[in-house]
Amino acid sequence: MKLALVVPGGVDRSGEFRVIPVLLALIGRLARAHDVHVFALRQEAAAGRWQLAGATVHNIGDGWTRLRAIAAIRAEHRRAPFDVIQAIFSGSCSLVAVAAAKWLRRPSLVHVAGGELVTLYAIGYGGRRKWKGRLREAVVLRGADVITAASAPIIDSLQTLGLKARRVPLGVDLRTWPPLAPRERSAKQARLIHVASLNRVKDQSTLLQALAVLAEAGLDFRMDIVGEDTLQGEMQQLARRLGLEQHVRFHGFKTQRELRPLMESADLLVMSSLHEAGPLVALEAAAAGVPTVGTAVGHIAEWAPSAALAVPIGEAPALADAIRRLLGDEELRLRLAATAQCRAIREDADHTALAFEAIYLRLLAACE
Repeated sequence: MKLALVVPGGVDRSGEFRVIPVLLALIGRLARAHDVHVFALRQEAAAGRWQLAGATVHNIGDGWTRLRAIAAIRAEHRRAPFDVIQAIFSGSCSLVAVAAAKWLRRPSLVHVAGGELVTLYAIGYGGRRKWKGRLREAVVLRGADVITAASAPIIDSLQTLGLKARRVPLGVDLRTWPPLAPRERSAKQARLIHVASLNRVKDQSTLLQALAVLAEAGLDFRMDIVGEDTLQGEMQQLARRLGLEQHVRFHGFKTQRELRPLMESADLLVMSSLHEAGPLVALEAAAAGVPTVGTAVGHIAEWAPSAALAVPIGEAPALADAIRRLLGDEELRLRLAATAQCRAIREDADHTALAFEAIYLRLLAACE
């Protein structure tokens, strides 16, 4: 098959920086058997083309991006026809993919993977905050032949809009994240880790407030916070105001190779997001034998209570209590880690690629 994947970015030439690891894992697996062309809307400001993970990346760049992306798909289709056109993320990606598919009379698939269905006015986030976004999603998603999403909460959100979707988690590459059996804690000091860009959606202010509760209670812990800072030092300032200098380390962005040893040394992954389709890092942590405690979003919500511990969004005391509970109950911590790891292994990157390939084949059969 010849496949077109429309993505916002995450496919940098380096293969390490400005990438979405699970997306690269999917592309690489599809490219083993198919001719894969990735149309990245804004990976770089200028248009360009390169090879990555066995696929051809067409970077569209700035300026009339959506129209030029549709034109690029049509041009490549003229060279050799596409069989399926898929968007990874809705929003602009789905608009491009579905419009191009309609024009070329090819089947289309949209994978909802971000905040396309969310309305978070307080932080200016979500694809449904404005009427144009709501109209776009209503029209485009109903125009797609198949809709998929990574986790049950996103499936539920789509159902409330009258849209049927299939659950296809974006799985971890187990070659990059080889499974490591859950381990008993070996040190008195608890090792916590949080992996996410520092931004409003990830709500690190709630995370730090929860850590302040733990510090006030005398818990001996260290928190490693890994992720690009988009808030210009705001979270570091908050950590200082809360007296967390001895407990929290901000590491900035880390590549997958740099992240792995930090993850392996952790006792708990702690997430505080206001919204997630994943988070994908919970799957990486599970592969490394580390359980997750966090707000009831995405995989955390659907895995709780057997494979993760979930608390209400934005409630720092509840998050602190959940962390303290897991650190004080080693049997529970290890049981959650083992169950989460089974799920991550069962729904790894190979599973994702096979699931999408099965959908492609059904779509093509329906077109005959």
